[in-house]
Amino acid sequence: MRTYLLAWLFMGILCTCAPSPAPAQFPYAVHSPELLVELPKELEEISGLTLFGDDLLAIQDENGIIFRISTADGSVQERILFGDDGDYEGIALVGDEIWVAESNGRLYQVALPGKPTQTVTKHKTWLDADYDVEGLYYDAAGDRLLLAGKEDPTGNGLDKADRYIFSFDLTTHELAKEPAYSFPRLNDFSPSGLAIHPQTGHLYLTSSVGKQLAVVTPAGEVDMLINLDRDLFPQPEGICFTADGTLYISTEARDGQPARIYRLPLPA
Repeated sequence: MRTYLLAWLFMGILCTCAPSPAPAQFPYAVHSPELLVELPKELEEISGLTLFGDDLLAIQDENGIIFRISTADGSVQERILFGDDGDYEGIALVGDEIWVAESNGRLYQVALPGKPTQTVTKHKTWLDADYDVEGLYYDAAGDRLLLAGKEDPTGNGLDKADRYIFSFDLTTHELAKEPAYSFPRLNDFSPSGLAIHPQTGHLYLTSSVGKQLAVVTPAGEVDMLINLDRDLFPQPEGICFTADGTLYISTEARDGQPARIYRLPLPA
């Protein structure tokens, strides 16, 4: 009897370590999402996603190519070469420019993308491969880029128990030393993608580690931590919203399953 009691108490402690919201609190049907497309082999390592008008822009983490994907049928509409092979993890649209983040903290500014006069400018930040940048998002309200990483920067005195998001000033082209956002690291959560909900202002972050989706308030409180179906999302990476709140999540190919993009409408 004592053994069962101790086990029950231990499980109770575990359950209070992270938010455990009722399913009705989360507006998206993550366990029955709409499949937009099963992606071709060239996108099996899709690692970043952003909105581009009525289409999506995506990158994969080996080749310096931007893919324009139709939201109607998931077909690849355009391929834009912007760099050599690398470890590309995040993508964002800023006006008519496309920005891409590499895992080592380097940013690529692609002006006039796909045009004969296209130019690519590289920006080195103080982050390096140890931070493992995975998410990039354009915060229009602050006219800045937000960078999220799997790890914490070393030697900066920040608490290793938290996760941090840093901002890149689009005027000075400098990355701030102080984090724009911080939140507790729950269940080994390691950001792999980042977007801000257009209606609530909450941060939505995917984590391929643990197959999770976190909803974080602007104050840095973890409002929800959602476990994703591992069969549907074997490696969730890219995430973005449309203006009406429709959510798109991409997942890399894994264990014989193709890479996919899912669409999750916001219920009326």
